[in-house]
Amino acid sequence: MSACSTSPKRPEVPVAGAGATVPVPHPEPPRYTGNEPPAAPREFRAAWVSTVANIDWPSRSNAPPAKQQSEAVAILDRAKALNLNAIVLQVRPSADAIYPSKLEPWSEFMTGRSGKEPSPMWDPLQFWVDQAHARGLELHAWFNPYRARHAAARTPLAKEHFANTNPQAVKTYGKLLWMDPGEEAASQRTLDVILDVVRRYDIDGVHIDDYFYPYPIEAPASAGGEAVALDAPSWQKPELPFPDEPSWQRYVRGGGTLDRAGWRRQNVDKLIERIYLGIRREKAWVKFGISPFGIGRPDRRPRGIAGFSQYDKLYADAELWLQKGWLDYLAPQLYWPIAQAPQAYPVLLDYWLAQNTRGRHVWPGLFTSRTADGSAKPFGPDEIVQQIDVTRSRPAARGHVHFSIAPLMQNRGGLYDRLKTQSYQSAALVPASPWLGDRAPEAPTVAVKRGDGGLAVAIGTAKNAVTYAIWARYGDEWRFTTAPAGKNEVVLRDLAGVPARAVVVTAVDRVGNESARASAKV
Repeated sequence: MSACSTSPKRPEVPVAGAGATVPVPHPEPPRYTGNEPPAAPREFRAAWVSTVANIDWPSRSNAPPAKQQSEAVAILDRAKALNLNAIVLQVRPSADAIYPSKLEPWSEFMTGRSGKEPSPMWDPLQFWVDQAHARGLELHAWFNPYRARHAAARTPLAKEHFANTNPQAVKTYGKLLWMDPGEEAASQRTLDVILDVVRRYDIDGVHIDDYFYPYPIEAPASAGGEAVALDAPSWQKPELPFPDEPSWQRYVRGGGTLDRAGWRRQNVDKLIERIYLGIRREKAWVKFGISPFGIGRPDRRPRGIAGFSQYDKLYADAELWLQKGWLDYLAPQLYWPIAQAPQAYPVLLDYWLAQNTRGRHVWPGLFTSRTADGSAKPFGPDEIVQQIDVTRSRPAARGHVHFSIAPLMQNRGGLYDRLKTQSYQSAALVPASPWLGDRAPEAPTVAVKRGDGGLAVAIGTAKNAVTYAIWARYGDEWRFTTAPAGKNEVVLRDLAGVPARAVVVTAVDRVGNESARASAKV
C-alpha cells in the first residue's frame, strides 16, 4: 500500500496547523439482558498483509516454507485473538504471484528470485485460505493491477514475466516498471490473473489497491517547465510524463474523441467493470473491493479539503465506480488524523458515504502503521481508536481496514491492547451484501451438554453455512461469539466461574445472510 515507508510514497499532502479534536467517549462494555439476545453485531474488521518488499509477510524472501507458514499462522492467530474477521492478503505484488500460476512467475518476495519455485514446493495462497477459514476469518486476495516491478526488487525478472513477454505493453517510469493501462494486453492479463484465482481458490473477496496509473514522479530540474516555489506541494511541481504515447496515438488514429486524461480514465474504468462482471460470472458470492486514495475529485470534494487528486493524476474515478455499482465495497485510504483540517478524517468519510448512492459497503482504510512509527509526526495511541469510534457513529459505515497488520503484531504504542479492551470486546459478523444474494440458509440444529469447565454445544451443519453466530447466556447476560461452520461442536467456557446456561445459534452464508434462530438450554 502506497502509504508504507518501504513502498513508493504517494505525493505529500499539506500539513494542517494544530486543530482541536473532540474525543469520542468510550462507552461501557455493552450488556445484553432479557429472554432473547439482540441481533448479531456486524462490522467488517480487517487488516492488509503486504507481501511486496516483505513489508508484513514473509519476513524475508528466502525464508524456508516452514518459517513462512509459522509466520502466517502467527498473523492469523493474532487477527482471531483481536476479533478481526478478515485478512486482505497481497497475492500479486508486481505482475508476479505468491502462489503457483501458469500466467505469472513466482514473486522474488516469496522465494528470493523472480520465477524461482519454493523448495520444498507448497501453495502459500491455499495455505492462507485454509488457515483463515479454519479460524472463521475471510480471506480477500489483493492484486496490484498494473505494477510490473517494484523499486525494492533486486533480481532479474523471470523470462516468463509480462515485461519480457509483452515489452511493448510495459513502460519504465522512474524506478518502476508499469503495465500501460492503454494496452489491451495489459488489462487482459490483469483480468485473466484475477479470474484464475477466483476459479482456483476458495477466496471470499478480490481486492485491488490505489495504484492505477502510477503516482507522478517529480521531473528533474533539467526537464524545464514552469517555475514553482521550492516548498510547493509535490502535486504542483513539474511531473515526469507517463510514457504512453504509442497507445495514445493508436487511440487517436482509431477515431477516439476523448482528451488524454479522459482516455486514461476510460482505460481504468473498463478494467474495473470487467473485473466486477467477471467475478460475478465465476462466483457470485466473491466480493470485489477497491481501496483508492482517500481524497475525492476536486470538483466534488467538501469545502476546506485540499490535496492530491487521484482523478487527475492516477486517472481513478472512484466516485463513478461506486455510482455504477462496479464494486461491493470501497475502502478509501483515509490516512490523515481527525484534527488535520485539510484532510480531516470525519469529513472525508462523510464525503465517500455521500457518494455511495447504490448502497454498497464503505469500509475506510486506517493508517494504523503511523502509530508510534518513529516518524516526525506519528499517530498517538488514541488516534486509531478514535477513528474507529467516528466510523461507528456513521451507521452507513460498518467496518474498516487496518494498514497494515505489522503494528498490530508489534502492539506498537500499546495499540493492540487498546483495540482488544476498548474497540473489539467481542466478535462481529461481516455485514451482509444482499445484492449478491438474499436467500438465508437453513437453521442449524443445536444440542447442549454440561461438561468440565464449559458448555458443549453440538451444532448440526446447515446447508450453505460458513459461520455460526452464537449467543451464550451467562447469568442474566448474553455474550456473542462466532465459529466456523465446519465445527460440529463448540465449547463455551465458564466466565469468571459463571457457566453458560443457554445458547441461541444462527447459520450465516457466504454473503452474510443469517438463518432463523435455533436455541437450547441446560
